[in-house]
Amino acid sequence: MSSTLEIFDYVVARRPKKDSFVKPSTLSHGTLEVYKLSESRRFYEEFLGLETARHSIGAMAIRCSSSSHIVCIESGERLRPVHMFNHWGLDVDSRAAVDAAHRAALEHKDKYGIRSIWNPKFQHGIYSFYLEDLDHNWWEFQYYDGDETEDMFDFGDRFTDEGKPL
Repeated sequence: MSSTLEIFDYVVARRPKKDSFVKPSTLSHGTLEVYKLSESRRFYEEFLGLETARHSIGAMAIRCSSSSHIVCIESGERLRPVHMFNHWGLDVDSRAAVDAAHRAALEHKDKYGIRSIWNPKFQHGIYSFYLEDLDHNWWEFQYYDGDETEDMFDFGDRFTDEGKPL
């Protein structure tokens, strides 16, 4: 697959604001809610292959070999389910790996309390599928032939802040 810079002959790249009030060095973490840390930890480690660390009484961190992590907060019955648009993306090495993850999700759905599994398809330039876990959190398993983050920012703005095409 070609990068977005090769596909389109016009690019409007927005450079980081040097005059911003905050000057962060890293986008370090996000949070999600779980019903019960011990059950979710099993899913994160055994199914998703993520590293976990129980760092406090009501929370643990998960990560996948990067400088960022997700803090999981045990909320019990106060948990608020999220929509699929609020999902976490996991990149894999090939379309075959997406398909293998999909087969594994179908096979182990009951063991890990997986609530919903969508079929893989090619969408928004990526081959992927979505899964809703036992805590109503959504995960996208995706393959993109390139570096999605770099391509997205190299491509730059295509729309104004009002949502109109440039």
